[in-house]
Amino acid sequence: MPIDPGKRIAKWNAKFNTERVKAVLDDLRPAMLANVQAVFPLIAAMELQVKQVLDLAGVSVAQYASYLAFGRELFRITRNEMSGEAAAIEAELLIVKWVARGLTRSVLETTRTGVFNIAPPSSP
Repeated sequence: MPIDPGKRIAKWNAKFNTERVKAVLDDLRPAMLANVQAVFPLIAAMELQVKQVLDLAGVSVAQYASYLAFGRELFRITRNEMSGEAAAIEAELLIVKWVARGLTRSVLETTRTGVFNIAPPSSP
């Protein structure tokens, strides 16, 4: 039996009550700010290291955004405490994705290994 549209509208209205949303965000804001203050310097340092790899490889500045996006994805892997073979496999999947988007495999592999210290996967 389908859900009554009136009930759906009532649930949506309660869920998106702006006063309630503001109250929740006000409660979460101190922890969110602390997280941002802790993580943003790490991201900036990582991006600097990725840019150094790109400079050494002679990558065009026009492609930096894509390589930095790849770096942020690897950063997420390391932040989620993934390591070992699981991190290597995940990184390899990202490399395949970004090569398909036109980036150079050797630069991606250098970034993976040099910046994030993630080894290549042991099995193909």
